[in-house]
Amino acid sequence: MEKEKNNSAVYLGYLGAYQTIWANHVFSPLEKLNTFKKGKKNIEQAIRIQPKNAELRFIRFSVQKNAPAFLGYRSNLKEDEEFIRKNRDEIGSEIISKHIDALIKD
Repeated sequence: MEKEKNNSAVYLGYLGAYQTIWANHVFSPLEKLNTFKKGKKNIEQAIRIQPKNAELRFIRFSVQKNAPAFLGYRSNLKEDEEFIRKNRDEIGSEIISKHIDALIKD
């Protein structure tokens, strides 16, 4: 994905999600942290580009909800959950909607 260099916000958000997940598979603790930080940076950049995009907010919510607390990346959970609940009709993908249902219990 990194080689693709697509500049859309959604692409950047998914690249960031991939990087944060990939950090689990890196051997060196320092490289794990750096990979996670790179992913976090890409997710945040994507949301700065399109702050009202519910799909990007779901990506960040999902990463933050599953990230270990010691990484300190949990500050937008409540904000993103409320945004997703209010704007979930914006998401056209049935697959993403199912993931939202699984992650956010009404």
